[in-house]
Amino acid sequence: MSIFREYDIRGIFQRDLDRGNVFAIGYYLAEAIKEVGQNQVYIGYDARVHSKELLKWLSDGLIYNGIEVFSLGMVPTPVAYFCVFNQIEKLKITSSIMITGSHNPPEYNGFKITIDQKPFYGHMIQGLKQKIKNFIPIYKEADRDLQDIDGLSVYVDYLSKHFVRLRDFQHIVALDYGNGVGGIAMQKILKSLNVKHQALYENPDGNFPNHHPDPSEEKNLQDLKKVMQEKDISIALAFDGDADRIALLTKNHSFKGDELGILFGREIAKQKPNPLVIGEVKCSQIMYDTINTFGRSLMYKTGHSNLKVKLKELDADLAVEMSGHIFFNDRYFGYDDAIYAGLRILELFLSYSVDEIEEMISILPKIFATPEEKISVTEEQKFILIEKLKQKLKNPPIDFPKILDIVDIDGVRVIFEKGWGLVRASNTTPVLVTRFEALDEESALLYKKKLIDLLEIDGLK
Repeated sequence: MSIFREYDIRGIFQRDLDRGNVFAIGYYLAEAIKEVGQNQVYIGYDARVHSKELLKWLSDGLIYNGIEVFSLGMVPTPVAYFCVFNQIEKLKITSSIMITGSHNPPEYNGFKITIDQKPFYGHMIQGLKQKIKNFIPIYKEADRDLQDIDGLSVYVDYLSKHFVRLRDFQHIVALDYGNGVGGIAMQKILKSLNVKHQALYENPDGNFPNHHPDPSEEKNLQDLKKVMQEKDISIALAFDGDADRIALLTKNHSFKGDELGILFGREIAKQKPNPLVIGEVKCSQIMYDTINTFGRSLMYKTGHSNLKVKLKELDADLAVEMSGHIFFNDRYFGYDDAIYAGLRILELFLSYSVDEIEEMISILPKIFATPEEKISVTEEQKFILIEKLKQKLKNPPIDFPKILDIVDIDGVRVIFEKGWGLVRASNTTPVLVTRFEALDEESALLYKKKLIDLLEIDGLK
């Protein structure tokens, strides 16, 4: 039952995701699709070696419960999102399921679900969990084949036209796809726009033989940095396994998601006064303060589903996560698409030099920030520990740093005099996630020690 997470369904193939429960997931998702007046769905899958098998089991459950399934084949996750916002071959399908383990290790897989153009997440996933817990239907193989549909070509054509300004782009771009599925689309778009580029690991391989497909981890960017140095390339992009997260590297800087939020927010402000930009609880205070100088910022929960929903609810212009999920609502459909975001990044270099882009970040106030760090706990422990921490912060020890405020929309973000500290339960893995930021290293490390001490987890003090 631990596969039913906050934003999606995710677990280890065969151990957590077997034929019976995947069929049941399909069966009960069919009910959710029919509840919004639909009887059709798109399914796409990533490069993982077991994705096709999951496609079979999932679609059998959907078909058994009356849903017509259209297979997108192997595609980036954003293609599955794109298809529900655009009529593909005159179909009016507004629901999709993407079979993907995202940036998790090769043995993982899962489902990212969109129903009626909205994320299927949170209480909806928990409702699905309860149905399956109470009754697992008996597996029945479908009596008809899936219908193949080419959403990828429509997507590539759309973005090639949308970014026609990038034709004959003046820079050479290095790209690392990490043997995920990003290259399936991006390589075609770059070719159509005549963008000179150097691609790494563009061939999908679910074993990820070169490095883990997570561009938010510095160790996974080493091959890309080496190519930049050897080929004298000053702009590089890195993608995660299913191409919904992006990283930008230039000669002297690796940009975090909140820094991209500042760059994109400023560009949007040129066209629309006072833009609204949503960040998540891990984003730097510098991002919020900077955006408030030319627009409005809002702090919200971590998670691609949470941010998509909040973006639409407030009709915001942009939302960003530290990990590289970027959601554009100004010229796009409001979901996280690393291929689209990568092309928007290249557009920045039509107006600014590499040095100027780097300077926009280097001139920001200097702070010390720890990287995102993870503390291994059990699925059962993680939320209990956060609740205990909240209670302890109501009456902290006498030597605890002065608390100015506590933000508890997602875990606990404690605001101190010189910075802040965050402890939150991951919604995708059995870990607590921490991050600390302050005007100086000494303060940040003090906040880190004091907050982690309050957790009272064996071996952490």
